[in-house]
Amino acid sequence: MTRTPVSLVRAEPGPPYEITFDGRPVTALPGQSVAAALWSAGILAWRTTRDGGAPRGAFCGIGACYDCLATVNGRPNQRVCLVPARPGDAVTTQKGTGHDDLTV
Repeated sequence: MTRTPVSLVRAEPGPPYEITFDGRPVTALPGQSVAAALWSAGILAWRTTRDGGAPRGAFCGIGACYDCLATVNGRPNQRVCLVPARPGDAVTTQKGTGHDDLTV
């Protein structure tokens, strides 16, 4: 028997649905955060740093560190460890500040 978090708590989640990450389909379950859905799909990085372009993903998992920022449905700087995944969400890799089209 395979032990999973769902089986351990005897959860019965609703049917899975699809979100996309950089155009790639990703399966999500009701109640999952965007970060959890990405992790489940083996995606560990969805942001690059302003200086150097180093990859980043979730670090703290509770919204305190801001490493998990991504663009969700066109809105940059979303802490995806806190954002619930919704059917049809479009998540894209965030580069730098997430505001590349702004002149500062």
